[in-house]
Amino acid sequence: MTKLTTQSNKKLITRDFMLRIKIVSLLKSETPRDNIIVKGWVRTRRDSSNFSFIEITDGSCLKNLQIIADESLENYEDIKKLTTGSAIAVLGNLIESQGKGQQWEMNAKAIEVISLAPDSYPLQKKRHTDEFLRTIAHLRPRTNKYGAVFRIRSELSFAIHRFFRERGFCHIHSPIITGSDCEGAGELFKVTTIDFENPPKKDGKIDYSRDFFGTEASLTVSGQLSAEMFALALGDVYTFGPTFRAENSNTRRHVSEFWMVEPEMAFCDLFEDIDLAEEMVKYLAVYILEECSDDLKLFTRFVDKNLKSTLENIARSEFKRILYEEAVEILRKSGKNFKFDISFGKDLQTEHERYLTEDFFKKPVVIYNYPKDIKPFYMRLNDDNKTVAAMDVLVPRIGELIGGSQREERLSMLEARMNETGLLKEKYWWYLDSRKFGSVPHSGFGLGFERLIMLMTGTSNIRDVIPFPRTPNTIDF
Repeated sequence: MTKLTTQSNKKLITRDFMLRIKIVSLLKSETPRDNIIVKGWVRTRRDSSNFSFIEITDGSCLKNLQIIADESLENYEDIKKLTTGSAIAVLGNLIESQGKGQQWEMNAKAIEVISLAPDSYPLQKKRHTDEFLRTIAHLRPRTNKYGAVFRIRSELSFAIHRFFRERGFCHIHSPIITGSDCEGAGELFKVTTIDFENPPKKDGKIDYSRDFFGTEASLTVSGQLSAEMFALALGDVYTFGPTFRAENSNTRRHVSEFWMVEPEMAFCDLFEDIDLAEEMVKYLAVYILEECSDDLKLFTRFVDKNLKSTLENIARSEFKRILYEEAVEILRKSGKNFKFDISFGKDLQTEHERYLTEDFFKKPVVIYNYPKDIKPFYMRLNDDNKTVAAMDVLVPRIGELIGGSQREERLSMLEARMNETGLLKEKYWWYLDSRKFGSVPHSGFGLGFERLIMLMTGTSNIRDVIPFPRTPNTIDF
């Protein structure tokens, strides 16, 4: 690899202080700067009679930096061969740009060609379909749209941790391999070391007592049950990690591996739980509007022209709170021809959730007190004996963003619910123990991180907001 040198071949830079400056920092400069180094990938190159204009990106922001390379550079003939996708390092001066639409450009003193991309580089065009880019997920972050998606994903992750830290929550790491099913849905990925060509058997069935953990194990669908144990010790906690569901679904809102944010709070009832969920969504909307304005402009221009107004509406609105029973009545009287019928005892579908948020209330909606028969065993039974203290936060375009509840803290009630749903209490002995020793009212919720990113970017398919989506028949990367 060629070192950066002057024309006299005198070394300007040694490895001790070859520090690059990111483009996002340079574009915020208030004054010109001399003898700086940038490194990045070529977006475009156009040649004049005795100089070239090279647009480069380093992924730190949406905008490119224009490099001016003239024929006095000793490797100018190599520079004129630069292709889209090639990687270069540039030494030069940051100067005020004479062109429109940019404040700064860089006058190159030396350019090092780190890697020359071949003509087969698949991102030659300016626009590609999302479907095509999913087939090259390892390269799509280099496009403007997906670079912006994943910068926003990073910022949202930081903002979530900041939100909880500011409120005194402890961050805990819940197990990814588990022996319990939080949701009771049975859509689990099994974890095993059993040789299925010659599995151990007992009574004609696979003998999992001879497996690695001595019992059946799976990838977790939720960190909630573990988080509850820590909330009953540390007060307010949250988990933020990957979860897995072996659901053979190919909808725009489902993937097999996804990330969940799950706070649990001791001495907290359902309505305090709702308060925190609303506060969190508003906080994150404000954060993205303030901190990611350049990337948001891309989505407002090319993906959803109403994105900014949608986020501003979320940030300033008081979320509408209604009983599940009220929501069902509104839907039944709507006059809309829904694909799925709705009546008391049925779960709401995405079309119902979007009608409530987009057409009827025109803002986020919290629905609470759902029928117990459509909710998991751990939700607190209400005095009517037919509903539980559950809540869902619905937002425009997405539908359900958050699902939560007050947890059942009464041992006898919890055991009765487990009996009703057919769960083996022996497998949850530790969970029941927490209701024996200093049990208190406590609540929590789960926020789907990818759905949050969809909301904040206007993206319509969950596969486009996670780096390497895991879906049925897809695990190429």
